[in-house]
Amino acid sequence: MKMQDLTGKVAVITGASSGIGQAAARLLVAEGTHVILAARRIDRLTALAKELGDAATVVQVDVADHAQVKALFEQVRVRFGGLDLLFNNAGTGVSASFEESTPEDWKTMVDVNLHGVFNCTHEAIPLMRGRAGAMISSVSSVGGRYGVQNWSVYSATKYAVVGFHDALRKELGPDRIRVSVIEPGAVWTEFGQNVSEAMKERREKLDALSAEDVAQALVYAFAQPANVLVEEIMLRPVLQVAP
Repeated sequence: MKMQDLTGKVAVITGASSGIGQAAARLLVAEGTHVILAARRIDRLTALAKELGDAATVVQVDVADHAQVKALFEQVRVRFGGLDLLFNNAGTGVSASFEESTPEDWKTMVDVNLHGVFNCTHEAIPLMRGRAGAMISSVSSVGGRYGVQNWSVYSATKYAVVGFHDALRKELGPDRIRVSVIEPGAVWTEFGQNVSEAMKERREKLDALSAEDVAQALVYAFAQPANVLVEEIMLRPVLQVAP
């Protein structure tokens, strides 16, 4: 199978302290990529970096804070001179009917799921020009294609991620920067802890995906030849027939 050699590539992974971000970091390092692990929980990042060794760099950052994000990418520019992959993985969700949700809930989801993606993508683009096979990939959700009961605001943010990437793909295609979106269904991660028992039961019933399954989808898209764009990947457990 003809794929890119990822040795020496540089990747920023947000939400790298657990779940899909952590799995992506491990898999990319195994392929020869240097990963910049970005998240708020510095203790988790430090432990992961210790496991990954010299192939990992830790940067504590809140993706919703543009100043912190700007400082992160300035570090990438100074140390590495450019960037090959941005994986916008940080995200959050609050389960409640819209009527019972609060403006604080809405703000939390919009800040992380949208502003975080905007902040990181905006700062990454200048570092990607001229680098063969450069790619921006973000995690949306099947909830970004199908509205999910009691996840209305979360679904709204994930629909927005899909729309943003479709427009961005058209803007950056002439620069040969690839723009891809991943839309997982039920996955075993920390996501949904505020409804942990319900989520646990649902994931068990559906034989949910692992974080590694989603990470493999990311690496599959990234390792395609530089002129090949895997624009969108929706993956879910075979038992998840809805949404």
